[in-house]
Amino acid sequence: MKKLMQYSGIPAILTIGMMLVLNAAPGPAAADDKDKLEDASEKSMDAAKTLREMMASDDHAIPDWMLAKAEGIAVIPNTLKGALGVGGYGGEGLIAKKQGGDWSAPMFIDFGGASIGLQAGVESSDLILVFTSKKGLDALVKDKVKLGADASVAAGPLGRNAEVGTNATVDTAIYTYSRSKGLFAGVALDGAVIQIDDSKNEKVYGKPVDAKAVLAGKSDLKTPEVLMAFETALKETVTTAKANQASN
Repeated sequence: MKKLMQYSGIPAILTIGMMLVLNAAPGPAAADDKDKLEDASEKSMDAAKTLREMMASDDHAIPDWMLAKAEGIAVIPNTLKGALGVGGYGGEGLIAKKQGGDWSAPMFIDFGGASIGLQAGVESSDLILVFTSKKGLDALVKDKVKLGADASVAAGPLGRNAEVGTNATVDTAIYTYSRSKGLFAGVALDGAVIQIDDSKNEKVYGKPVDAKAVLAGKSDLKTPEVLMAFETALKETVTTAKANQASN
């Protein structure tokens, strides 16, 4: 540093200031990591909001009996973007698996497929998938889940006290729900694919994550702060559903 000040002609105070600025400024990788954590936090809050708002109306809520027996729950907010009926759809969300009396750490998943059968003209929808069987989760643990092929899927009945109907049997592995611009509905998503986003999970958890082990119930991975909004909403929702069912 003495040589730098001696031969460059740069005043010492300016030289020191430049070095401090260069050392303090985050590099591209650090900035990218920060952006991804902020995105993860926003996705967690969106998923929590979607779940709470879906359950806020007794007429349109997911039935309590279904949540009480859920093996896993996935929430994919702000998906189905584009001209539905003619194109494709996709999105990113979070999934957690029941582990005894608790829930696993949330895992990021990617979701996408064809738009056939969905409402034309909808720009964005929120999706909730309720896994009532371990079959769908087992397929996701192995690789990915193709709805309708690897696991049976059906539009879920609406209403806290709704009974099992002709469009949803106790043998169905996954029940699906959609909310678009205030409209709540059960939707069939045959052919859609769900897979684990390993890259996103590694960024959020700060280390390589064995998401398959987490969803297989073989990990005690702790939920990071950026995903606590979703975890809290999920636990509150399922606990309330079980209490409602017990009181009826």
